[in-house]
Amino acid sequence: MTTSTTLRKDSPAEPPPARPAALTALLDSMRSNMRQYGMLVALLFIVVLFQIWTDGTLLLPNNVSNLIQQNGYILILAIGMMIVIIAGHIDLSVGSLVAFVGAMSAVMMVKHDMPWVPALVLSLLIGAVAGAWQGFFIAYVGIPSFIVTLAGMLLFRGLTQIVLEGQSLAPFPEGFQNIAKGFIPEMGPYTQYHNPTLLLGLLALVVLILREVRDRKRQLAYELEVVPTGLWVTKCVAIAAAVIAFTLTLASFHGVPVVMLIMCALLIGLGYVMRNAVVGRHVYALGGNKAAAKLSGVKDKRVIFLVFVNMGLLAALAGCVYAARLNAGTPQAGLNFELEAIAASFIGGASMSGGVGTVMGAVIGGLVLGVLNNGMSLVGIGTDYQQVIKGLVLLAAVGFDIWNKRKAGR
Repeated sequence: MTTSTTLRKDSPAEPPPARPAALTALLDSMRSNMRQYGMLVALLFIVVLFQIWTDGTLLLPNNVSNLIQQNGYILILAIGMMIVIIAGHIDLSVGSLVAFVGAMSAVMMVKHDMPWVPALVLSLLIGAVAGAWQGFFIAYVGIPSFIVTLAGMLLFRGLTQIVLEGQSLAPFPEGFQNIAKGFIPEMGPYTQYHNPTLLLGLLALVVLILREVRDRKRQLAYELEVVPTGLWVTKCVAIAAAVIAFTLTLASFHGVPVVMLIMCALLIGLGYVMRNAVVGRHVYALGGNKAAAKLSGVKDKRVIFLVFVNMGLLAALAGCVYAARLNAGTPQAGLNFELEAIAASFIGGASMSGGVGTVMGAVIGGLVLGVLNNGMSLVGIGTDYQQVIKGLVLLAAVGFDIWNKRKAGR
């Protein structure tokens, strides 16, 4: 009896069964994109939850359009804030800059009867100059971004009060209001749906599917591991179904909101810059390891300066969108917008240490907050409890990021 026991202990253990290569590739892909996939799943879960809780009101066409227009300026700010955080900095002044640009646009159009197009251009220029002013002190003088933008927050809020003299200015021209409230015009024969929206949805579907095919071919050409064919086809079908459902929802109301076209242009343009352009790779490099990036020849001062110019420009655009939605320039505009943008960035995958995040992640994070706000309002949850819930969501997102990094380190 003793001999047999000894033999069993000395015999070599059987190796665990090997996992299929396709399953290994799938798990590796999910692990490397855990944060983005997790937030996307969380967004879908929140949408389904409130769709059931509101008896289908959340995804009604008019509410979907209202959700886009209601959160357009926050999404614009979140895109810029994500790039700032990737570079390893922070911007606390964007809410006050939103108010200041809105006030200046009101002064130009309401007080001085300036046409809305040149007023819009000048407003964007004001934002870019404000961003350059802050970027100079951060990049070339070396003052921490927290201090510079905190000073900017106080400065721009005070300038807003001075410019408006403590009162609101209204109304704006109709063309300017359409930036936030308008829809693309209808064209073509009468149908039950908005024809230009259907065409845009079809174009988006073709582009997304072709991109998936191109990326898969590129991975195969470089002999990289790819997800199984069946799972990849399922992913493409899911993308197609989501695009079709979203397109039909918008097309059954008034079509695509103008602010959504602005956000899509920013998403495509800045997403391409961050993924493919040299300056985008330099932003990631500086956020990941500034010392190594400088030794590699990255012109850190110029890159950081451009990051804050971009943030100022996007803050000005968000300020115009918000003022157009309110149809007034008000002294209290933009309150806590910087906190919403920062929260959207971290929920969408940004890291406190910098060097991590995507433009698409910022949009997903902004949509998580937007759907939470809209859904909780529809079911009658008070603003006090809404703040508590959003704070818990932010804490959970950052906690998940830390847990994911520790797991990857092990």
